Amino acid sequence: MTSQNTSFKLTEFIIGGFDTTNSPVVVGAVILIVYVIAVVANLVNIIVIIIDKKLHKPMYLLICNLAVVDILYTSSTSPTMIRVLFAGVKTVSYVPCLIQMFAFNLGGVMEMFALSVMAFDRLIAVSCPFHYHSYLTNARTLVLTYILWMVGFSFVSVFPVILIPLPHCYSELRYAFCDYASILRTTCVNPNYYFNLVAIIIFFLVFFTFIFICLSYVGIIFFVKLSSNNEKKKMGSTCLSHLIVVTCYYCPVFIISILTRLGVVLTLEARNGLIIGSILGPSLVNPFVYCLRTKEIKDKIVNMFKKS
Repeated sequence: MTSQNTSFKLTEFIIGGFDTTNSPVVVGAVILIVYVIAVVANLVNIIVIIIDKKLHKPMYLLICNLAVVDILYTSSTSPTMIRVLFAGVKTVSYVPCLIQMFAFNLGGVMEMFALSVMAFDRLIAVSCPFHYHSYLTNARTLVLTYILWMVGFSFVSVFPVILIPLPHCYSELRYAFCDYASILRTTCVNPNYYFNLVAIIIFFLVFFTFIFICLSYVGIIFFVKLSSNNEKKKMGSTCLSHLIVVTCYYCPVFIISILTRLGVVLTLEARNGLIIGSILGPSLVNPFVYCLRTKEIKDKIVNMFKKS
């Protein structure tokens, strides 16, 4: 079923997601500050892990991968939102818009994979402490990371493959940046089928990774019960940190991607707030929870500042 509107060759989109924002400069300033802090914090962690050979271990390689994912995820959308809010430049060309959508979705998928594999890493460390380094070597960690990126690329490639052949009848994007839902709503087709198609993919990814993380935590808690009091306190703190990050990412994703397909109606402001929170929140929290609370990285950063 197609719209009565006439399709046309689209060269650029107009971002209209912030049209009803009361204080765009204030919102833009908040996004800018959070974005800069998140990128700098993640870059510091990446640099520290790369230059210190003592940190060339599986856990730190996974932390480095998470930092790369966070930079990709937040950088895929934040500059566009900042430009719209600060400068009022609402137009974005067709191809850069599709690239932004691809990068945003790839960052989201890789965030799930990164959190999952890090939970698995901690499970192995707790359940098999004496065999950890033989089970999870640097080479195996790098291969696993490479495979996850390839799988992520494969899943995300579905989005442009679906959108590119569709004719466009509108040029205004309803939301805050170029994402699948906003671009699909500019086409001339009935979007329900295409929404449901992608919802199945997202549902599979979200629930598979979320359940995998939960099961890993159950295993961690089980083995922690068999440990000493000091180990219990340490691992309890680790689980709480992981839970904060997982909640920060998965709650908005559940609401936006799953519950809205089940009938939950969100206002434009609520949807934008949730999706911006799901992008900036984990990218800001992750480097502090996963990295700065890790003694080796924290000590290295402190020593670097002392020397300077």
